[in-house]
Parts: sequence; structure tokens; C-alpha cells
Amino acid sequence: MNRLLVFLLVVACLFATVSCGYIFVGGAINTQSTSGLVTIVQFTAGSGTGVSITVITFTSNGTASTKTFCGDQRALFPLDRHVRVDFTPGNSCDNVVTVAPN
Repeated sequence: MNRLLVFLLVVACLFATVSCGYIFVGGAINTQSTSGLVTIVQFTAGSGTGVSITVITFTSNGTASTKTFCGDQRALFPLDRHVRVDFTPGNSCDNVVTVAPN
């Protein structure tokens, strides 16, 4: 009997939510991605600030875009290879989540 009551309560809440016409599912992880041919890889070791970054330039369809990633990420971005990188945006640099061939 208790299971039936819980089931009916969940179904009623679901109908109430759906009937509003708007459902929002959010989270704290904001993952973005970019892809293209790796054309430039530049590493800058942190001197006074202690922050080291890797600057990657991608080209795709004749346009270039540059991303700045935290730490030494040179091994993940071989030159002249098409890759897709998923990352979480940061303040001064982005954090790499995954890198895969594209």
C-alpha cells in the first residue's frame, strides 16, 4: 500500500511539473568543446605567478581560434592532427576534460 502511495505521489508531481510547459534541469558542470586542426602549440611556464598555460591554435574551415589551457598540455595536442577537446571554462585558463581524434 505504501509503495502505491509513493508511486502515485511521484506521478502527480511529474504531471504537475510537465503541465507547466517548462522543465529546467541544471547542473554545476559547464563543459564546452571545440575542434579543429592543431596548428600552433605554445607552452608558457609560470614565472612570477606560478601559473603555467598551454596556448593551442585550431583551424577549421579557413578560420582560426585560440584556446588557453591550464598546465602543460602539449602531449595532448599533436601538431597537424584534427582533435576535439572538451573543457571547463576557467578565469585565466580552461581545464581540459577530454581530447579525442576528430
